[in-house]
Amino acid sequence: MLKEADIVKLIFGLKVQHLRQEADLSYHQLSDRTGLAISYLHSIEKGKKYPKSDKIITLAAALETDYDYLVSLEPSKKLRPIVELLRSDFLKIFPLETFGISTTKLIELLLQAPEKVNAFISTVIKITRNFNMQGEDFYKAALRSYQDLHDNYFPEIEQSTQDFRREYQLAIDHQLDIPTLEELLLRVYKIKVDRDYLPSHPTLKHLRSVFSPRQSTLFLGPDLNLAQERFLLAKELGFQKLGEKERPLETRMLEIESFEKLLSNFRASYFSVALLLPEPVIVGYLREMTTWQRWRGEELLRWLAESELTSEMLLQRMANILPHHFGVKQLFFLRFFTDHGMQKFIVTKEMHLSQLHDPHANQLDEHYCRRWISIRLIRRLKAQQGLEVTAGPIVGAQISRYWDTPNAYFCVAMAKPTRENTDNSSSVTIGLLLNDQLRDTFPFLADPAIVTKDVHTTCERCAILDCGARAAPPVFLQRQRRRQASREALAEMQKKS
Repeated sequence: MLKEADIVKLIFGLKVQHLRQEADLSYHQLSDRTGLAISYLHSIEKGKKYPKSDKIITLAAALETDYDYLVSLEPSKKLRPIVELLRSDFLKIFPLETFGISTTKLIELLLQAPEKVNAFISTVIKITRNFNMQGEDFYKAALRSYQDLHDNYFPEIEQSTQDFRREYQLAIDHQLDIPTLEELLLRVYKIKVDRDYLPSHPTLKHLRSVFSPRQSTLFLGPDLNLAQERFLLAKELGFQKLGEKERPLETRMLEIESFEKLLSNFRASYFSVALLLPEPVIVGYLREMTTWQRWRGEELLRWLAESELTSEMLLQRMANILPHHFGVKQLFFLRFFTDHGMQKFIVTKEMHLSQLHDPHANQLDEHYCRRWISIRLIRRLKAQQGLEVTAGPIVGAQISRYWDTPNAYFCVAMAKPTRENTDNSSSVTIGLLLNDQLRDTFPFLADPAIVTKDVHTTCERCAILDCGARAAPPVFLQRQRRRQASREALAEMQKKS
């Protein structure tokens, strides 16, 4: 993460480099003019060194510029887009180092870019401001890219869970119950568990957990079900086992302050689910699925009960294992949320391996297609709750064909009421690109009982005319068609003239 002092040095270095290149001076020539070592000039231009006043005066004279220009943070017009990028949230918060990208090398490439690339940088910054994108948006996007780069499978964390089980003699098929997890936290890491403080605190009782390093205590919130409590206890074991130093202390994170914390939270969560549902067990479940001749969604509910997991944990675990063990790498994971009125459905979590799948979370306040199983299942849950007490989850499957494209996905979704308010609902969905490999892997895809639906991204962009689930008119599409009609009419007019 870039600090303000780093940005000041980088801006100074950019100015020196730009002026040197404009004057067509080599490092040797500038060194001769200033008496400064070539290595020192390199360090200045790369933003690693900031010279003292006497050396700045010498540099200004050699480059035929003013001292005040060099030390000011105002750039020339050509450098302005790059400096704006440096000052923007993007480089202050984006974890370039995590992806092996050197900030100075990036700046060097940008300096060599033509003016059109600089215009592109300015455009990115303006889009960021116009859509009110915050640091959290960049962090989450970076994490999704990080998962994509690794096909959402992290062998070192899988190995850590296996080592942990082996070290403390926990067999792969041994179900880790709450007393066992709590005892491990205390015996191995001297961490106590407190279930009284958060529920009694009016401001903090909505939190699921808080860890206090000073007190060596994990505080748990109220109304946690068995699966949620097991996840939180195992997650704290993950933080400790993986040695995560820069980590969040609360679940869910109140504020994402850095990518490192978000990544730490992801790694501990991955450890938790891998510990509770070991790799050989979930691989066994999925191999069982390869023998099904028809869709058997009730088996997923049985696995949930058997492994004492949440629906999100099970589908996320499938998204870990399918790419690595079954070669199913074209997939996405989504979590939707809606309140009791079901007027607005919001994507609260997403992952897209290959980055090509829809729908994505968007900043445009549009209405997601109601034909998606993610939303249809929430509506079914609500209908069932009107007739009987349904704690959930319920499960459903659908083949979703993208309207007017050759792409289709097999989607499995689970829906349930939320912990905080049972009038609100959420669903989790895993979608797998439908191709010959997937059909060969899972014979049940030929089951005619699986519903097939034509879907779109949002109602505002959808051309399906007979859609009975539409929540908004296709305004974006209508606008496009009006423009096309205008273009065609203008072309016809030009032909006549």
